Amino acid sequence: MHSNITQAVASYRDAMVELTRELVAIPTENPPGNRYGGAIELLCRRLRELGFADTRVEGDCVLSFSGIGDRTLYFSGHYDVVPAQSPAQFEPSVKGANLFGRGSSDMKSGLAAMIYAARALADCGVPLDGRIGLVFVPDEETAGPRGSPYLEERGLLGQNAVGMLTPEPTGGVVWNANRGAITLRVTVKGKSAHVGRQHEGINAFDRMLEVARALSALKTEVETRTTDFHIAPDAARRSILMLGGRTEGGTNFNVVPDRCSFTIDRRMNPEEDFDEEKQRLFAVLEQARTAGIDLEVETLQEGRSCGVAEDDAFAQALARNIAEVTGKSAQFEMCPGLLEIRFYAERGIPAFAYGPGLLTVSHGPNEFVPIDRIVQCAQVYALTAAELLATT
Repeated sequence: MHSNITQAVASYRDAMVELTRELVAIPTENPPGNRYGGAIELLCRRLRELGFADTRVEGDCVLSFSGIGDRTLYFSGHYDVVPAQSPAQFEPSVKGANLFGRGSSDMKSGLAAMIYAARALADCGVPLDGRIGLVFVPDEETAGPRGSPYLEERGLLGQNAVGMLTPEPTGGVVWNANRGAITLRVTVKGKSAHVGRQHEGINAFDRMLEVARALSALKTEVETRTTDFHIAPDAARRSILMLGGRTEGGTNFNVVPDRCSFTIDRRMNPEEDFDEEKQRLFAVLEQARTAGIDLEVETLQEGRSCGVAEDDAFAQALARNIAEVTGKSAQFEMCPGLLEIRFYAERGIPAFAYGPGLLTVSHGPNEFVPIDRIVQCAQVYALTAAELLATT
């Protein structure tokens, strides 16, 4: 049966490449959220052409199901992409063994793999105790509200789930965990004055340095902690508190700055308590207020960490099928950033990222995906679904 499934997937190689090209040609840049409607229309049309009759649109999300029963294995991916460095990136091209274009790696090739993995299983008539749920969401690149949070708020995320796979550009490894994140913009206020009469002003930059020094003390303590999840190199195991990713302030060299802002990016390992770490971060800022520093805090991003053990039954099924398809042992690692798996893992649903793309080229000016990896990803997804949803 396994050879039938892998052959059925391989027969869709050209179709997967063509769908990836069509998706790449739609500039779904986020921010600001361009051309979502075009991607939705293409996905719905292709799904229905392939016989996925149970396809519907919820907000800017597309949901489609294949099979019968309540037990559902979700293949979930995002169709938004980061802004391109050049309009030419939305003109997909095949060069040798690779397909180039914005989103080819992250993660429109993965969407094609999801779709044709489900189609190949149906072609083979594999008996399933349950169904495959295909989920296509926007806004992942900015952790925005129109994607998975929208489905979660409406009770549509992970219904009757036995697991979830997302084809992020993992470069051949499996991401079974991700860090949590709190990203803030702190704006410190002062009073403007000419440099010659600076005694009449309040220097927002000086006050910003006071806040940053207090945060630096927390940073020193936080970054002694390490995770037990696999991630390389060893230095990447440390928890993170980064200051000043973006810093702005002042109007001219000879004017006392009346406003200065900087960002704080706190990344928590799965072993850390998200709520406790958030409270500690805000406590430092509140102490600055108590000391007389006028400041505002804006939350730019917030997401919890998660992790699924490598010995989980779903993880082991995924590992077996990766080894069968690629000839290489599966390697599990923690993703250094946020992942959609967190929305499922928070509900006790085992969730993993494994996709055809390469993180090293994603978001870059020469983004590409190896075509063979698209086929392999689809084969892994199809085999894992057949195993996880096998009739008893």
